[in-house]
Amino acid sequence: MKTHINRRTALGMAAAVMFGTQGMAHANASTWPDRPIKLVVAGAPGSGMDIFARMLQAPLQMALKQPVVIENKVGANSLIGNDAVAKAAPNGYTFLFTPSSGIVLNPIIQAKMPYDTKKDLIPVAQVGQSGILLVTNPSAGLNSLQDIVKYAKANPGKLLYGSWGSGSTGHLAMEGIKEHYGLDMPHVPYKGTASLLNDLLGNNISIGFTDVASPVPHVKAGKLKAIGITGSRRGPALPEVASLAEQGYKFDVDGWYGIFAPKDTPPEIIQRMNEEVNKITASQDTRSLFSAQNMLVPASKTTEQFAATVHADLQIWQDLAKAIDLKLD
Repeated sequence: MKTHINRRTALGMAAAVMFGTQGMAHANASTWPDRPIKLVVAGAPGSGMDIFARMLQAPLQMALKQPVVIENKVGANSLIGNDAVAKAAPNGYTFLFTPSSGIVLNPIIQAKMPYDTKKDLIPVAQVGQSGILLVTNPSAGLNSLQDIVKYAKANPGKLLYGSWGSGSTGHLAMEGIKEHYGLDMPHVPYKGTASLLNDLLGNNISIGFTDVASPVPHVKAGKLKAIGITGSRRGPALPEVASLAEQGYKFDVDGWYGIFAPKDTPPEIIQRMNEEVNKITASQDTRSLFSAQNMLVPASKTTEQFAATVHADLQIWQDLAKAIDLKLD
């Protein structure tokens, strides 16, 4: 027996499906979250990025009344983790925790991006504000930026420096210093901060740029020496370490960690996540934890204000890359 459906009936069924789907999407946003949320951390376990993400995990779970599951996706200057979230379902159950370098540098250094940074990842909330640390092994006898400049000028090509990867902020920052002072210092790219720190501790390399948190215990123990910090302010855990700007090289661009969501994530969910993260980072408990890890907490930003920060930093780093004629190793 055949069932006959006329055109009017078919259109009516299609409309019912369409409006029913819209209603479901609205209901999902209004009842969000009703199951665990995945937070993709675009860095290795134990890295500075991972440390700060896990500081947010427990209070965020309490605020949202759902588990927040951290999943580390490592590699390619955070590109792998970023890409995974850019391609995730926009249902409010997958978010990205990534550094400013992973967002603002990849479009500059990658010949072909697997996603569109400006369109495929929605800025949700800024987490922290800091520079990056220029660190040395104490046995190298380098105590300031000017010590590095003097030694490098007297010994062209002999002083190697490390960063956590080609195209990282550490790489670009040191290339800017080299350009400014006319230095010949070969770059040694590492696959992450952990391996760079191991070589600094073992005196296999003399100097390197690291994230702001990972070296702090080693510096306090006297196993490493922090020479300087980029950004607009000194780090709260190492207030004795002068900024590079104070030492004669103006580099006051602040880095940050940020939470992002896939495009088309319902705006109500984006807004709720922004509000909850801002409440957490504004608390004295979180500020104290961040301060102990050498991270400042800026004034809370709306999603629009954070998006403006991302846009401005994209331009700043693009200008620097052009000025130093960046070549990847």
